[in-house]
Amino acid sequence: MTQPLVPRIQLNDGFSIPQLGFGVFKVDPAKTEAIVTDALEIGYRHIDTARVYGNEAGVGRAIAQSGIPREQLFITTKLWNDDQGTQSVFDAFDASLERLGLDYVDLYLIHWPSPANDRYVETWKAFERLRESGRVRSIGVSNFLVPHLERLLAETDTVPAVDQIELHPYHQQPETAAFAEEHAIKIEAWGPLGQGKYPLLELPEVTDAAAAHEVTPAQVVIRWHVQRGHIVFPKSNRRERMAENFDVFGFELSPEEMDAITALERGGRVSSHPDEVN
Repeated sequence: MTQPLVPRIQLNDGFSIPQLGFGVFKVDPAKTEAIVTDALEIGYRHIDTARVYGNEAGVGRAIAQSGIPREQLFITTKLWNDDQGTQSVFDAFDASLERLGLDYVDLYLIHWPSPANDRYVETWKAFERLRESGRVRSIGVSNFLVPHLERLLAETDTVPAVDQIELHPYHQQPETAAFAEEHAIKIEAWGPLGQGKYPLLELPEVTDAAAAHEVTPAQVVIRWHVQRGHIVFPKSNRRERMAENFDVFGFELSPEEMDAITALERGGRVSSHPDEVN
């Protein structure tokens, strides 16, 4: 198959990131190597994992066996909540790097702010040191809301490159997205299809657009993210679905179709509230 050219989004630190990636949340560690191998063969070059997923080693094996030059890949992993701190950050990062079998990662994220533990500012300062070491290209956060971001900006020297948040048509987090845009923080959308909790793919606003463009409802929602400027990584364990999710650059939604999907917002959070995850 002819691989579509995935756009790259420029980050505030001078690096760039492929706009479409592949996420391995809840991917069985025993099956991760085969699934990521499929994704790489389809054409994905941006892989998003995390320590808590338990599958960094499988991602690393797939990368090692792929034969793809390292500079063509963009690899993200994340620090889990109980590793926040200073020395614990360095130790956790070393362990993640070893499991991945890499010399560096392209993006390292604080997975949740965990505000009750009150260590995310200290953790971010350790992230700044990791970036200075060259073993992390870009540093960012995940599931941070405006108050968490405001505190980082007030008490540290580095603006996060990205904020990876739950974002789909039912839950668009407009306040966080607007703050991020104001401060040149790029938004990464996890759970971009609502993780099946809501009937997004059955709504006429989505199915009518799918029929008009002769694509699937999932492709329509992923395309909505792309046109909104989000960095997005849908996940699937099925190769044919992975390929379908990757094939979203051959059509464009009209302004009316975009507006209709954007109007689906209803504050429909799938995950826990970030202030409650500690």
